Amino acid sequence: MGGGASQIGAGLFLTAGLLTPLAAMAAMGVMTVAGTVKWPKGLWVQNDGYEYPLVLVVVSAALALTGPGRWSVDHVLGITPWPLWVALSAIVLGPASGLLTRLVLHRAPSAPERTRHAQTAD
Repeated sequence: MGGGASQIGAGLFLTAGLLTPLAAMAAMGVMTVAGTVKWPKGLWVQNDGYEYPLVLVVVSAALALTGPGRWSVDHVLGITPWPLWVALSAIVLGPASGLLTRLVLHRAPSAPERTRHAQTAD
């Protein structure tokens, strides 16, 4: 539930241009977790690889650096442009939080799951 809520929240905030560096940080965290899950399958998306999560992390980092633009809630509220240190912090902390989440919550598959994965791989 938490990952889905983070994805939806980050997407809505990025779309509105609201608290853009923080929204980008959340998106990078969630997509870093997704990328680590897909890592064993390789880069390319046609093999269910991590290409798409990687693209979303890079785009989120670019948004954190460049800001949301004139048609954003941040602009209307007068909180843009964000200081560079905020964007750089988001770029570091987003993927770091995703990696930490993955390390803390990762569990090895149980014996029935390993068997099922082995059968579907054949």
